[in-house]
Amino acid sequence: MAAAEQQEVRAVAKWVRMSPRKARLVAEHIRGRSVPEARTVLAFTPRAAAREIEKVLRSAVANAEANHNLVGDDLVVSAAIVDEGPVLKRWRARARGRAVRIRKPTCHITVTLAQLGAPVQAEPPAPAEPVEEEQPQEEPKAEEKPKRKPRAKKAAEKPKPKAKASGRKS
Repeated sequence: MAAAEQQEVRAVAKWVRMSPRKARLVAEHIRGRSVPEARTVLAFTPRAAAREIEKVLRSAVANAEANHNLVGDDLVVSAAIVDEGPVLKRWRARARGRAVRIRKPTCHITVTLAQLGAPVQAEPPAPAEPVEEEQPQEEPKAEEKPKRKPRAKKAAEKPKPKAKASGRKS
């Protein structure tokens, strides 16, 4: 391999029975971190997705050590991607002979490791908004303010007399 080219090692877990949205929340925490730091973050993350992503991270480190003769603690998580997998559709019986669909989503988790000096693929920074010079705004003059019409005062409200019950006398 050329000196400029960095080695990348990856591991994939497919058809993990978990919502991809929930797994992405955990994957964001380890992107760009070193392997020991990522392991620590995952160990103290209370979400179930952390266990699954930790398994994939452990597998990627094992791939790097066994296949590429790299030291696991010198690696950085360059990418942690969670893709959608197929959705299992099931049915549940409901009242009055009806059925409701139950969606059981799956996801594919990919963790890519690179050597410590390699550039890390991070999300591109948001484009900066052009900075406009703030000009002091002049306060509107008293004659420019729209004038409100004075409210008409309501006559003192008297309690309305109650309507007499109209009923037949037998």
